Amino acid sequence: MPRTKSSKSTTSRFRSRSEHTLDSKGRLNIPSRFREVLQDHYQEKLMVTNWHKCLKAFPAKIWEQIETTLLVQGKKQPGMDSFRRYVISGVADCILDKQGRILLPQTLRADFELKKDVVLNGMLDHFEIWDKAAWEKERKLTRDKFSDFEQSLSTLGIL
Repeated sequence: MPRTKSSKSTTSRFRSRSEHTLDSKGRLNIPSRFREVLQDHYQEKLMVTNWHKCLKAFPAKIWEQIETTLLVQGKKQPGMDSFRRYVISGVADCILDKQGRILLPQTLRADFELKKDVVLNGMLDHFEIWDKAAWEKERKLTRDKFSDFEQSLSTLGIL
């Protein structure tokens, strides 16, 4: 079925969660719904970097905006040099191959103990790559403190 403008708008963000297995070389299959977002709105290049408890994968265009913000405004924020050093030093250009996979560098896999089973979480403008066991712990922690979000959700008009 050919895409129309209305169907494109439904794939403009990274949504949902999926489980994947890294192959022996560290390649990760990107879900087709995430590839569609890249093809329709960006390019098939991801910038993957270390974050707090997982890797984050950004379309190159979004990542460039983050770098510009860190470069221009980040210098005005105390303590941001360490954050920039940590995040920028981990950045890897990851281009999708013909099978829709990216190669995660060994250093990034090792930092987050990504050995085989991983979970990809859509985060609207980017997605996260978690070790499956680490994600399960984080998911349970968030679920258990869900009521902590009610005030912010109410302020946003979501509740």
